[in-house]
Amino acid sequence: MEAKKTPKADLEKKRGLFVQIGLIVALAAMLVAFEWKTYDARQLDLGGRQAEAIEEEMIEITQQNKPPPPPAPPPTTTLINIVQDNVEIEDDFMIDAEANQLTEIPTYVPPAVTEEEEVAEAEIFTVVEDQPTFPGGDEARIRFLTNNIKYPQMARESSIQGTVYVTFVVERDGSVTDVRVLRGIGGGCDEEAIRVIKAMPKWVPGKQRGKPVRVQFNMPIKFTLAG
Repeated sequence: MEAKKTPKADLEKKRGLFVQIGLIVALAAMLVAFEWKTYDARQLDLGGRQAEAIEEEMIEITQQNKPPPPPAPPPTTTLINIVQDNVEIEDDFMIDAEANQLTEIPTYVPPAVTEEEEVAEAEIFTVVEDQPTFPGGDEARIRFLTNNIKYPQMARESSIQGTVYVTFVVERDGSVTDVRVLRGIGGGCDEEAIRVIKAMPKWVPGKQRGKPVRVQFNMPIKFTLAG
């Protein structure tokens, strides 16, 4: 049986069109191939960033303890007596501007001690430049207390132990006065501590600006039962 083709299915008439399309595609491919550009791949080394730890310099803060300024001296008051022009004033002294080596100079008489000086001498200091000391030092003081303290019988029977804090005044001549108990433990220990303090020999007095003064002194006395 002979195959029959319809005029619409015949492609011979369109061969020229297909050839032209093929040439156009091939020419376009050649143009693209000639215009195609390639670049060499380069590796850029920007360098690695490294974090450096910078140690902070620590500045030591020091505090300077400055001693407090000395107290201001009390204001001095002067008494001015206003007198009339017609009042005669008796001179207690006379200035001789023409005195020479043969002129007799009267003997200087020191003024009498005033009440203010007596009050200053009676003042009791707590801190002085030279503290009062027991004759022979602390070792002699401890030895004196050890040899002279008698443990009270009441405290021994009641097993009372502890420290008695005593305060007293070392006078300008080294004697011990005004003996008192600041904190006691009872059982007769307080009274025994006062007795021994009063029996102490004279101390080396404390000094302020080179002069002996009265000084308040505190002393702990420990009572301990052996065994």
